[in-house]
Amino acid sequence: MRKEVWFGLSIMAAVVLAAFVLLPAPSMMSNGHLGLLMLALVVVAIMLGFPTAFTLMGMGMVFAWIAYRSQNPGLAVQQTLDLMVQRTYSVMSNDVLISIPLFVFMGYLIERANLIEKLFKSMHLATARVPGSLAVATIITCAIFATATGIVGAVVTLMGLLALPAMLRAGYSVQLSAGAITAGGCLGILIPPSVMLIVYGATAGVSVVKLYAGAFFPGLMLAGLYLLYVIVLAKLKPSLAPPMSAEERRVPLPAFAEIVSSTISKKVLPGLIGAIKGKRNAAVPMRSLLNHLFIALLPALAVVLIMGFVFLKVTAPVEPEVPEGVVAMGSAALGTVEEEKVDAGGLQEPEAEVGLLEPPSEEATQAPPASVGAQTEAAKPSAPIVAEPVAASERVPAPASFWIALVSCAVALALFYAIFSFARLEIFKMLLGSFFPLAMMILAVLGTIVFGLATPTEAAAMGSMGGLVLAAAYRRLNLGVLKESVYLTAKTSAMVCWLFVGSSIFSAAFALLGGQEIINTWVLSMDMTPVQFMILAQVVIFLLGWPLEWTEIIVIFMPIFIPLLPHFGIDPLFFGLLVALNLQTAFLSPPVAMAAFYLKGVSPPHVTLNQIFAGMLPFMAIQVLAIILLYQFPAIGLWLPQMLYK
Repeated sequence: MRKEVWFGLSIMAAVVLAAFVLLPAPSMMSNGHLGLLMLALVVVAIMLGFPTAFTLMGMGMVFAWIAYRSQNPGLAVQQTLDLMVQRTYSVMSNDVLISIPLFVFMGYLIERANLIEKLFKSMHLATARVPGSLAVATIITCAIFATATGIVGAVVTLMGLLALPAMLRAGYSVQLSAGAITAGGCLGILIPPSVMLIVYGATAGVSVVKLYAGAFFPGLMLAGLYLLYVIVLAKLKPSLAPPMSAEERRVPLPAFAEIVSSTISKKVLPGLIGAIKGKRNAAVPMRSLLNHLFIALLPALAVVLIMGFVFLKVTAPVEPEVPEGVVAMGSAALGTVEEEKVDAGGLQEPEAEVGLLEPPSEEATQAPPASVGAQTEAAKPSAPIVAEPVAASERVPAPASFWIALVSCAVALALFYAIFSFARLEIFKMLLGSFFPLAMMILAVLGTIVFGLATPTEAAAMGSMGGLVLAAAYRRLNLGVLKESVYLTAKTSAMVCWLFVGSSIFSAAFALLGGQEIINTWVLSMDMTPVQFMILAQVVIFLLGWPLEWTEIIVIFMPIFIPLLPHFGIDPLFFGLLVALNLQTAFLSPPVAMAAFYLKGVSPPHVTLNQIFAGMLPFMAIQVLAIILLYQFPAIGLWLPQMLYK
């Protein structure tokens, strides 16, 4: 037998043995112990290969019937069927789940738009001077493509076909090549828009919008740690990742660029401006010069637009809060005098006379003090309060941080254009055709969600439309592609929804039997500190990532951990971010390690599964380091949600 089979069988044997050792004798078993037995049986059944969703439903139905039968045997069957219907309906009526098929559809469309080959080639040339450039380009390409699609199997498979042969031909280590592809491909389940975060949010009752905002920087941090590891390793051991030769780094230039660079300047701005002004390059079409000058100025235009928008935001005048439109009048206004004291901008009675407003009378109209008169007039039913026009406030001065950022951007642009040659212009044009369309679509989807302009479902619909536009722009949209994308979307969405139904029935049965209560009592009896509980929970999730996938871990075990969080004062949002980082191991840890099997299916025959597993181990260690960093510095994940949703 293979080592992986023995490993899986040993884990199953350990689960069964632990169930028999830790549980009491059958004659002394309570319903709560039956719940723990159900949990152990579900894990073993899933490892044996039974479908997860239907295993959860079947076990849940059987043990729910046992729980009801112990209370009222005559109604056990009816109550069990009622439970199944109610749980199924509650899951299917969850609006958040609508975004799952839309995001999946967007991912399948982008996958079939054939962008990954152009993206990898342009990233490879853009990072040519960086140590380990092929591995660096692979991780960046995987991260971008996995973020856009969210489909780990598709990204790992495509990059295995595209990047693995290129890295092996360049003399890269098999382990490093396999680790870069598998680790980079798994980033899509963490960096938003991520289906995993939607599943966790629906399971734990946490806002998906806040999860997206919180997971943004931890995802970038993990990708940055991957890149740092590859660069340092390539610098220390060049034999594992040989640098590119000068011939491989050479970018062919178009005819006009050859003429301009040889006669005027090799730098883009001086060369193009000199060619436009001078008469020496009559053979160069003016239209080409202007078009490429506009392309070269795009980074500067982007910086100007972004900093201009930021300036308008940070210097916007602070408008006084005033009642908008017509305010409630008559008796309705009497109960809101205290609120109006703040909002009316000085139109209230003096402090000594706070109370009920005086009724309209002749005395009240005979030139009272300005504030009293205004308040008395406001009390008349025939004269509703209308906000008086407020004088336009002047803009506030920009903070020092804005000017520092502006100077930094100006210096960065100056350095950028100082080294911006015609060869780099060609690479930039390649990035414009591959990287920037994906980046703009991802930022548009995330921006509308994070800044509250749209719900996750609405943003997912916009992303699906963007996927259609991208596929059409690259001339890949046809009936076959559309049909296959819809079919795969329906298949994936059905799997996720059935998982939710099974998880809901299983959780209900587990609670009915009292399994959750036994676990809560056991955990609380250990008198752990929040740090100890957090370490225990993350170690359990890390170990569960060996035999189970992330979907099973979330839908089965998160309902067990979530009720314990309030006792330890742990924010479910922060716990979810730690879990999201931890669940990266579910794709990188044997014996399941689906990313390894995806890569093995498309790799050359001499690349063994053990080599792929060995290449993934350093990246698993980096994931553990990322979890520690996030726990030690929670602001990495919580700063953005706290700033946006105070």
